[in-house]
Amino acid sequence: MTPVPRSSAPLVLRGRELGATAPVVMAIVNRTTDSFYAGARHADDAAALAAAERAFEDGAEILDVGGVRAGVGPEVTPAEEIARVVPFVERVRRELPDLLVSVDTWRAEVADAAIDAGADLVNDTWAGHDPGLVEVAGRAGVGVVCSHTGGQAPRTDPYRVSYPLPTPLPDPLPGGVAPVDPRDGVLLDVLATLRAGAERAVACGVPPRSVLVDPTHDFGKNTWHSLHLVRRTEPIVALGYPVLMAFSRKDFVGETLDLPAEERLEGTLAATAVAVWLGATVFRAHDVRSTRRVVDMVAAIRGDAPPAAATRGIE
Repeated sequence: MTPVPRSSAPLVLRGRELGATAPVVMAIVNRTTDSFYAGARHADDAAALAAAERAFEDGAEILDVGGVRAGVGPEVTPAEEIARVVPFVERVRRELPDLLVSVDTWRAEVADAAIDAGADLVNDTWAGHDPGLVEVAGRAGVGVVCSHTGGQAPRTDPYRVSYPLPTPLPDPLPGGVAPVDPRDGVLLDVLATLRAGAERAVACGVPPRSVLVDPTHDFGKNTWHSLHLVRRTEPIVALGYPVLMAFSRKDFVGETLDLPAEERLEGTLAATAVAVWLGATVFRAHDVRSTRRVVDMVAAIRGDAPPAAATRGIE
Protein backbone atom coordinates (compact mmCIF):
# COMPACT_ATOMS: atom_id res chain seq x y z
CA MET A 1 0.00 0.00 0.00
CA THR A 2 1.31 3.45 -0.90
CA PRO A 3 1.67 5.53 2.29
CA VAL A 4 0.11 8.96 2.66
CA PRO A 5 2.87 11.55 2.08
CA ARG A 6 4.29 13.25 5.14
CA SER A 7 2.73 16.61 6.00
CA SER A 8 4.85 19.68 6.63
CA ALA A 9 5.24 20.98 10.17
CA PRO A 10 2.44 23.02 11.73
CA LEU A 11 2.89 26.79 11.74
CA VAL A 12 3.04 28.74 15.00
CA LEU A 13 2.39 32.50 15.00
CA ARG A 14 2.40 34.45 18.26
CA GLY A 15 1.85 31.19 20.19
CA ARG A 16 -1.07 30.01 18.05
CA GLU A 17 -0.61 26.66 16.26
CA LEU A 18 -2.07 26.32 12.76
CA GLY A 19 -2.24 23.42 10.33
CA ALA A 20 -1.93 20.50 12.71
CA THR A 21 -5.02 18.72 11.37
CA ALA A 22 -6.06 20.70 8.28
CA PRO A 23 -4.26 23.10 5.95
CA VAL A 24 -4.29 26.84 6.55
CA VAL A 25 -5.82 29.31 4.10
CA MET A 26 -4.14 32.70 3.72
CA ALA A 27 -6.47 35.23 2.10
CA ILE A 28 -5.22 38.07 -0.10
CA VAL A 29 -6.09 41.75 0.14
CA ASN A 30 -3.98 44.02 -2.06
CA ARG A 31 -4.08 47.74 -1.29
CA THR A 32 -3.34 48.49 -4.93
CA THR A 33 -5.10 49.41 -8.16
CA ASP A 34 -2.87 47.38 -10.48
CA SER A 35 -2.46 43.85 -9.07
CA PHE A 36 -2.60 41.19 -11.79
CA TYR A 37 -5.97 39.86 -10.60
CA ALA A 38 -8.66 42.51 -10.34
CA GLY A 39 -10.58 40.58 -7.69
CA ALA A 40 -7.81 41.18 -5.15
CA ARG A 41 -7.53 44.97 -5.65
CA HIS A 42 -8.91 46.81 -2.63
CA ALA A 43 -7.46 50.32 -2.56
CA ASP A 44 -10.61 51.63 -0.84
CA ASP A 45 -10.53 51.16 2.94
CA ALA A 46 -14.14 50.05 3.28
CA ALA A 47 -13.85 47.56 0.43
CA ALA A 48 -10.62 46.18 1.88
CA LEU A 49 -12.15 45.66 5.32
CA ALA A 50 -15.24 44.04 3.81
CA ALA A 51 -12.96 41.66 1.88
CA ALA A 52 -11.09 40.81 5.09
CA GLU A 53 -14.34 40.13 6.95
CA ARG A 54 -15.62 37.93 4.12
CA ALA A 55 -12.35 35.99 4.00
CA PHE A 56 -12.50 35.32 7.73
CA GLU A 57 -16.11 34.15 7.48
CA ASP A 58 -15.16 31.86 4.59
CA GLY A 59 -12.43 30.12 6.59
CA ALA A 60 -9.20 32.08 6.24
CA GLU A 61 -6.93 32.05 9.28
CA ILE A 62 -4.38 34.51 7.89
CA LEU A 63 -4.85 37.70 5.85
CA ASP A 64 -1.95 38.68 3.57
CA VAL A 65 -1.90 42.43 2.93
CA GLY A 66 0.15 43.83 0.06
CA GLY A 67 0.86 47.39 -0.97
CA VAL A 68 2.85 46.91 -4.17
CA ARG A 69 2.14 44.93 -7.32
CA ALA A 70 4.52 41.95 -7.45
CA GLY A 71 5.32 42.38 -11.13
CA VAL A 72 6.56 45.22 -13.29
CA GLY A 73 4.69 48.48 -12.73
CA PRO A 74 4.92 52.08 -11.52
CA GLU A 75 7.36 52.75 -8.70
CA VAL A 76 5.95 52.72 -5.18
CA THR A 77 8.17 54.32 -2.54
CA PRO A 78 8.53 52.82 0.94
CA ALA A 79 6.54 55.73 2.36
CA GLU A 80 3.70 55.08 -0.09
CA GLU A 81 3.73 51.37 0.70
CA ILE A 82 3.57 52.09 4.44
CA ALA A 83 0.66 54.48 3.92
CA ARG A 84 -1.25 51.84 1.96
CA VAL A 85 -0.63 48.98 4.36
CA VAL A 86 0.01 50.03 7.96
CA PRO A 87 -3.24 51.83 8.83
CA PHE A 88 -5.17 48.90 7.38
CA VAL A 89 -3.18 46.40 9.45
CA GLU A 90 -4.04 48.43 12.56
CA ARG A 91 -7.72 48.38 11.63
CA VAL A 92 -7.82 44.64 10.94
CA ARG A 93 -6.05 43.94 14.21
CA ARG A 94 -8.62 46.08 16.04
CA GLU A 95 -11.79 44.89 14.28
CA LEU A 96 -10.88 41.26 13.48
CA PRO A 97 -8.64 40.24 16.39
CA ASP A 98 -8.88 36.50 15.65
CA LEU A 99 -7.57 36.92 12.09
CA LEU A 100 -3.79 36.69 11.89
CA VAL A 101 -2.18 39.33 9.68
CA SER A 102 0.66 38.90 7.20
CA VAL A 103 2.30 41.73 5.26
CA ASP A 104 3.59 41.04 1.76
CA THR A 105 6.73 43.17 1.46
CA TRP A 106 10.42 42.85 0.70
CA ARG A 107 11.38 46.08 2.50
CA ALA A 108 12.65 46.08 6.09
CA GLU A 109 11.23 49.52 6.91
CA VAL A 110 7.76 48.48 5.76
CA ALA A 111 7.98 45.25 7.74
CA ASP A 112 9.07 47.16 10.84
CA ALA A 113 6.13 49.59 10.62
CA ALA A 114 3.66 46.77 9.94
CA ILE A 115 4.88 44.74 12.90
CA ASP A 116 4.45 47.79 15.13
CA ALA A 117 0.87 47.96 13.81
CA GLY A 118 0.23 44.35 14.80
CA ALA A 119 1.35 42.13 11.90
CA ASP A 120 2.07 38.52 12.88
CA LEU A 121 3.97 37.44 9.76
CA VAL A 122 6.17 39.03 7.10
CA ASN A 123 5.77 37.50 3.64
CA ASP A 124 9.07 38.26 1.90
CA THR A 125 8.30 37.21 -1.67
CA TRP A 126 11.68 38.41 -2.98
CA ALA A 127 13.97 35.97 -1.19
CA GLY A 128 15.81 38.25 1.22
CA HIS A 129 16.59 41.00 -1.28
CA ASP A 130 16.67 43.34 1.73
CA PRO A 131 18.79 41.42 4.27
CA GLY A 132 17.50 43.64 7.05
CA LEU A 133 13.94 42.34 6.75
CA VAL A 134 14.54 39.01 8.47
CA GLU A 135 16.48 40.81 11.19
CA VAL A 136 13.43 42.99 11.85
CA ALA A 137 11.22 39.89 12.05
CA GLY A 138 13.69 38.15 14.35
CA ARG A 139 13.91 41.06 16.78
CA ALA A 140 10.11 41.18 17.01
CA GLY A 141 9.72 37.38 17.22
CA VAL A 142 7.15 37.28 14.42
CA GLY A 143 6.95 34.81 11.55
CA VAL A 144 8.63 35.17 8.17
CA VAL A 145 8.22 33.58 4.75
CA CYS A 146 11.44 32.50 3.02
CA SER A 147 11.02 32.39 -0.74
CA HIS A 148 12.91 31.52 -3.94
CA THR A 149 13.24 33.83 -6.94
CA GLY A 150 16.32 32.49 -8.68
CA GLY A 151 18.23 35.61 -7.72
CA GLN A 152 15.92 38.04 -9.50
CA ALA A 153 15.47 41.58 -8.20
CA PRO A 154 12.05 42.67 -6.93
CA ARG A 155 9.37 43.40 -9.51
CA THR A 156 11.18 41.85 -12.46
CA ASP A 157 9.88 39.14 -14.78
CA PRO A 158 11.86 35.99 -15.60
CA TYR A 159 13.49 35.74 -19.01
CA ARG A 160 14.92 32.48 -20.34
CA VAL A 161 15.81 31.23 -16.88
CA SER A 162 17.35 27.78 -16.54
CA TYR A 163 18.28 25.47 -13.68
CA PRO A 164 20.50 22.67 -14.98
CA LEU A 165 21.45 19.83 -12.67
CA PRO A 166 24.86 20.54 -11.09
CA THR A 167 27.78 18.30 -11.95
CA PRO A 168 28.73 16.54 -9.78
CA LEU A 169 25.51 16.33 -7.80
CA PRO A 170 25.68 17.61 -4.20
CA ASP A 171 26.09 14.96 -1.53
CA PRO A 172 23.96 14.79 0.53
CA LEU A 173 21.23 16.39 -1.53
CA PRO A 174 19.22 19.20 0.11
CA GLY A 175 16.10 17.80 1.70
CA GLY A 176 17.46 14.26 1.38
CA VAL A 177 16.02 13.85 -2.12
CA ALA A 178 17.59 12.10 -5.08
CA PRO A 179 17.09 13.80 -8.46
CA VAL A 180 15.06 11.70 -10.87
CA ASP A 181 15.28 13.71 -14.09
CA PRO A 182 16.91 16.85 -15.54
CA ARG A 183 14.00 19.01 -14.41
CA ASP A 184 15.16 18.58 -10.82
CA GLY A 185 17.69 21.37 -11.36
CA VAL A 186 15.06 23.88 -10.27
CA LEU A 187 14.14 21.71 -7.29
CA LEU A 188 17.73 21.56 -6.04
CA ASP A 189 18.08 25.33 -6.36
CA VAL A 190 14.82 25.87 -4.49
CA LEU A 191 15.81 23.47 -1.71
CA ALA A 192 19.22 25.08 -1.22
CA THR A 193 17.80 28.62 -1.20
CA LEU A 194 14.93 27.81 1.15
CA ARG A 195 17.17 25.93 3.56
CA ALA A 196 19.67 28.80 3.69
CA GLY A 197 16.93 31.39 4.11
CA ALA A 198 15.22 29.45 6.88
CA GLU A 199 18.47 28.86 8.75
CA ARG A 200 19.31 32.56 8.60
CA ALA A 201 15.82 33.45 9.84
CA VAL A 202 16.25 31.18 12.86
CA ALA A 203 19.74 32.59 13.49
CA CYS A 204 18.20 36.09 13.48
CA GLY A 205 15.70 35.12 16.16
CA VAL A 206 12.61 33.96 14.25
CA PRO A 207 11.13 30.94 16.07
CA PRO A 208 11.74 27.83 13.91
CA ARG A 209 8.04 26.94 13.78
CA SER A 210 7.27 30.49 12.65
CA VAL A 211 9.44 30.12 9.53
CA LEU A 212 7.49 29.32 6.36
CA VAL A 213 9.19 28.18 3.16
CA ASP A 214 7.67 28.98 -0.23
CA PRO A 215 9.01 27.63 -3.55
CA THR A 216 7.42 30.75 -5.08
CA HIS A 217 5.89 29.56 -8.32
CA ASP A 218 6.36 31.89 -11.34
CA PHE A 219 9.00 34.07 -9.62
CA GLY A 220 12.26 33.45 -11.47
CA LYS A 221 10.68 30.44 -13.17
CA ASN A 222 8.91 29.46 -16.36
CA THR A 223 5.74 27.38 -16.46
CA TRP A 224 7.63 24.07 -16.78
CA HIS A 225 9.58 24.91 -13.60
CA SER A 226 6.45 25.77 -11.64
CA LEU A 227 4.61 22.63 -12.71
CA HIS A 228 7.58 20.51 -11.72
CA LEU A 229 7.72 22.09 -8.29
CA VAL A 230 4.07 21.21 -7.67
CA ARG A 231 4.72 17.55 -8.45
CA ARG A 232 7.89 17.61 -6.32
CA THR A 233 6.29 19.10 -3.21
CA GLU A 234 7.44 16.21 -0.99
CA PRO A 235 11.16 17.14 -0.93
CA ILE A 236 10.22 20.72 0.02
CA VAL A 237 8.14 19.34 2.91
CA ALA A 238 11.19 17.26 3.92
CA LEU A 239 13.09 20.46 4.77
CA GLY A 240 11.12 20.37 8.04
CA TYR A 241 9.44 23.77 7.95
CA PRO A 242 5.79 24.70 7.31
CA VAL A 243 5.34 24.92 3.53
CA LEU A 244 3.43 27.78 1.89
CA MET A 245 2.07 27.39 -1.63
CA ALA A 246 1.17 30.66 -3.33
CA PHE A 247 -0.03 29.75 -6.79
CA SER A 248 -3.53 31.24 -6.82
CA ARG A 249 -4.46 32.22 -10.41
CA LYS A 250 -0.78 32.56 -11.35
CA ASP A 251 0.61 32.58 -14.88
CA PHE A 252 1.76 28.96 -14.78
CA VAL A 253 -1.88 27.97 -14.28
CA GLY A 254 -2.98 30.34 -17.03
CA GLU A 255 -0.35 29.17 -19.51
CA THR A 256 -1.06 25.51 -18.78
CA LEU A 257 -4.76 25.96 -19.55
CA ASP A 258 -4.46 29.00 -21.88
CA LEU A 259 -6.75 31.09 -19.67
CA PRO A 260 -6.74 34.66 -18.30
CA ALA A 261 -6.52 35.34 -14.57
CA GLU A 262 -10.29 35.60 -14.26
CA GLU A 263 -10.71 31.97 -15.43
CA ARG A 264 -7.95 30.20 -13.50
CA LEU A 265 -9.86 29.04 -10.44
CA GLU A 266 -10.28 25.38 -11.44
CA GLY A 267 -6.63 25.06 -12.41
CA THR A 268 -5.57 26.65 -9.13
CA LEU A 269 -7.76 24.27 -7.14
CA ALA A 270 -6.37 21.25 -9.01
CA ALA A 271 -2.82 22.28 -8.11
CA THR A 272 -3.96 22.97 -4.55
CA ALA A 273 -5.39 19.48 -4.17
CA VAL A 274 -2.14 17.89 -5.40
CA ALA A 275 -0.01 20.02 -3.07
CA VAL A 276 -2.23 19.26 -0.04
CA TRP A 277 -1.96 15.54 -0.75
CA LEU A 278 1.83 15.87 -0.98
CA GLY A 279 2.05 17.63 2.38
CA ALA A 280 1.94 21.42 1.97
CA THR A 281 -0.01 23.08 4.77
CA VAL A 282 -0.51 26.79 4.01
CA PHE A 283 -2.21 28.11 0.86
CA ARG A 284 -2.30 31.74 -0.22
CA ALA A 285 -5.59 32.15 -2.07
CA HIS A 286 -7.77 34.72 -3.78
CA ASP A 287 -10.79 32.38 -3.52
CA VAL A 288 -11.04 31.51 0.14
CA ARG A 289 -14.28 29.53 0.29
CA SER A 290 -13.41 27.25 -2.64
CA THR A 291 -9.87 26.75 -1.36
CA ARG A 292 -11.11 26.00 2.17
CA ARG A 293 -13.40 23.27 0.85
CA VAL A 294 -10.70 21.69 -1.30
CA VAL A 295 -8.06 21.60 1.42
CA ASP A 296 -10.53 20.22 3.98
CA MET A 297 -11.64 17.48 1.58
CA VAL A 298 -8.09 16.40 0.82
CA ALA A 299 -7.18 16.53 4.51
CA ALA A 300 -10.03 14.09 5.19
CA ILE A 301 -8.91 11.80 2.36
CA ARG A 302 -5.37 11.84 3.79
CA GLY A 303 -6.81 10.95 7.20
CA ASP A 304 -5.55 14.12 8.84
CA ALA A 305 -9.02 15.39 9.76
CA PRO A 306 -12.41 13.73 10.25
CA PRO A 307 -15.46 14.53 8.10
CA ALA A 308 -17.55 17.41 9.42
CA ALA A 309 -20.50 15.02 9.57
CA ALA A 310 -20.51 11.26 8.95
CA THR A 311 -23.93 9.70 9.51
CA ARG A 312 -24.48 7.82 6.25
CA GLY A 313 -24.92 4.12 6.99
CA ILE A 314 -24.65 4.79 10.73
CA GLU A 315 -27.92 6.45 11.68
